[in-house]
Amino acid sequence: MACTEMACTMIVLVLLLPLLLAADWPRYLGPNRDGHSAETKLNWDWKNAPPKPIWAIDVGTGFAGVAVAGGKVFLFHRIGNEEILIALDPATGKEVWKFAYPTRYRDDFDFDNGPRCVPLVEGETVFTYGADGDLQAVEAATGKPRWAKNLLKEYAPKKGYFGIGSGPILLDGKLLVNVGAKGAGIVAFDPATGKELWKCADDGPSYSTPTTMTLEGKPHAVFFTRAGLLVVNAAGQVKQSFPWRARIDASVNAATPLVHEGSIFLSTSYNVGAILLKPEGNELTEVWKSDKSLSCHYNTPVRVGEYLFGIDGRQEGGGARLRCVAWKTGDVKWSVEKFGCASLIAVDGGILALTESGDLVGFDASEKAFAERGRVSLLKGTVRAAPVLSDGRLYVRNEKQLVSVGLK
Repeated sequence: MACTEMACTMIVLVLLLPLLLAADWPRYLGPNRDGHSAETKLNWDWKNAPPKPIWAIDVGTGFAGVAVAGGKVFLFHRIGNEEILIALDPATGKEVWKFAYPTRYRDDFDFDNGPRCVPLVEGETVFTYGADGDLQAVEAATGKPRWAKNLLKEYAPKKGYFGIGSGPILLDGKLLVNVGAKGAGIVAFDPATGKELWKCADDGPSYSTPTTMTLEGKPHAVFFTRAGLLVVNAAGQVKQSFPWRARIDASVNAATPLVHEGSIFLSTSYNVGAILLKPEGNELTEVWKSDKSLSCHYNTPVRVGEYLFGIDGRQEGGGARLRCVAWKTGDVKWSVEKFGCASLIAVDGGILALTESGDLVGFDASEKAFAERGRVSLLKGTVRAAPVLSDGRLYVRNEKQLVSVGLK
């Protein structure tokens, strides 16, 4: 039986929906908050066909990477005394809409005036969290503001070294933020109105964006706060906590926790290192811990199978190394010295590493040895923002430009 035009259209849309969703990168570290992309058939022959820019635009300050969802690229940056959220056409880089508001944030170390948090796109709303504590909800289709509140003024947390840097997360219909104030370490808001729903814990704010896990059959948010691990359910109950931070005050926890088969991996630098924890009821079991394995300063590693690929060591001095480490034991399988800090994406059987110096390095996701597939220089200057891969395009930025690079 021949289908009607509308029915045929619906069938096509249903068949295409998984592909459309796979192309989106709506939050920090991608669809599943783990640095993995579902894309395939990338071009890895960079010697004969190196990746080339599709378009480039000038940008303001900030270390926030973009988010891509619903046919738009969302850039969060700062120009002058305004933090600005811009929606761009992914094919051309042309502006679709712009939303801006004033900010007074000044970095105490003249490092960068932010913002630092990647936009979070959930449904029809884009959430941003600025360096000076401005939490905003904006309509994704138009840029029309829905609500706004300044969490520094409302909760008065202890000041961080580099402004706000821990992005929000949506859990069971609630927007959770590591605000970091006494009694309001974690605060849940109604994503439709911004109204406070609950608050809990005393943990200070970190620079680590949270992730999620299922515990006892229910969704939980996994935070790596300034104090350490905090696992919170959607009702605001702290189910697990574990101290994991440096003794010195001049330190940060910045890498996002990784969750696999019910275990939680945390990593930081400053003579602390990495730890793998296994929740069992109300207890946490240490599987392994080491400062000689994978001590991540600010980049989050990626897990492929039973192995972690990430950057070990501090950013300063260029001595950070690329490593492959066994998930279950922390054993180092191989190491590339003086690789430098880099953000990683696992995709298509390989790994893309965007270094702080602007090089894109492709290598095999293998524990046997480091096997480089290709290397190309994409940007000059300092590159801190995490790259994004969507629909065959890699989005990278430094302090001056956002560039879309074709990988197919």
